[in-house]
Amino acid sequence: MRGLYCGGLLKKRGHLNRKADSKYKARLFGTNILSDPIGGAPQAKGIVLEKIGLGAKQPNSAVRKAVRIQLIKNGKKITAYVPKDGMLNSIEINDTVTVEGFGNKGRSKGDIPGISFKVSKIGDVSLLAIYLGKKEKSSR
Repeated sequence: MRGLYCGGLLKKRGHLNRKADSKYKARLFGTNILSDPIGGAPQAKGIVLEKIGLGAKQPNSAVRKAVRIQLIKNGKKITAYVPKDGMLNSIEINDTVTVEGFGNKGRSKGDIPGISFKVSKIGDVSLLAIYLGKKEKSSR
């Protein structure tokens, strides 16, 4: 539609067509927060249930270290990636860990299949601080 005085009609059409957009509908009805295990929060605490190794997607060949976690806030079970070399050895079963988002817009990152979260803290100590040797993991 072209010409003078068509701005109102273009605006109206845009409003009507918005409902066909899946991202707009998710934002409008709040289903993106409802389907998110950590409920839209930036971080969440959980208890480690088991340590697992996941195979990387093709063409890469590696075992990516991850942990299975049960979130404290709602009891949901998620899988979280453990970054840094050898950091899986610092995590034990029944440890409390803090997880945060990992990847773009809730999707998985890189060649790690189906993982949307990464471990950022063990107890209340940063994973990076433990890796660099600046702090030790708190033993309760």
